[in-house]
Amino acid sequence: MLKIGLIGYGKAGQAVANVLRDEPDLSLRWIARGTTRGAIGNGAGSTPVIGLDQIKLADWLDAHPVDALVDFSGPTAVRAYGEEVRRRGLILVSAISAYSDLDSDYLRSLGANARVMGSPNITLGINFLILAAKLLREVAPHADIAILEEHFRDKPEVSGTARKIARSLDVKDASITSLRLGGIVGHHEVVFGFPYQTVRLSHDSIRREAFGTGAAFALRELAKQTGPGFFTFEDLLMQRMRNQWLEA
Repeated sequence: MLKIGLIGYGKAGQAVANVLRDEPDLSLRWIARGTTRGAIGNGAGSTPVIGLDQIKLADWLDAHPVDALVDFSGPTAVRAYGEEVRRRGLILVSAISAYSDLDSDYLRSLGANARVMGSPNITLGINFLILAAKLLREVAPHADIAILEEHFRDKPEVSGTARKIARSLDVKDASITSLRLGGIVGHHEVVFGFPYQTVRLSHDSIRREAFGTGAAFALRELAKQTGPGFFTFEDLLMQRMRNQWLEA
């Protein structure tokens, strides 16, 4: 059974905690927030919730060891725990969508010593959509492509997932249309324009627990890796699909 520490306890973090707590082969041992404000006590059932500003992380990990960290906090948190991941060889699942280039490079560097997965969206569905879109792009390289992303009203930046889709299809960010409406959790759509036909690939996150399901999948797949490395969610999904094809 993998022992898990969760970093981040906002709306997404709370939903992820609910999923991880109910997985029979995963054990959510503690949850860490950035500050002590409202952090002392329990969350996700009886799981202790602490503030990173009130502890020395190395001492905390010595007293409360885990096999893996799951990060649903913010883009700067990786600097707070990264060296402990590297030193201890912890599994790391990062679902942060707005890393700077420097922080993204730092995250990747941890893969030299640990099993690390970093993707801006770790729902199974969106990553399957990306694989399907790349295949269609390969088959029809001259098709027109537009990307639509819709999120809740207060999301300030362009979706990191939409930017990842654009990069994977080798199209410019200018092809992305963003809408901010009400309480939408997340909608991504790729539209391929062909002569005489249109193909639309879409994905909707209905509840934030979908992120927890993706995190659990990533944890299990990383645990199967024989050595350190940096992986995207696509990498792990493709490995799983190849293994199933070989076994078929």
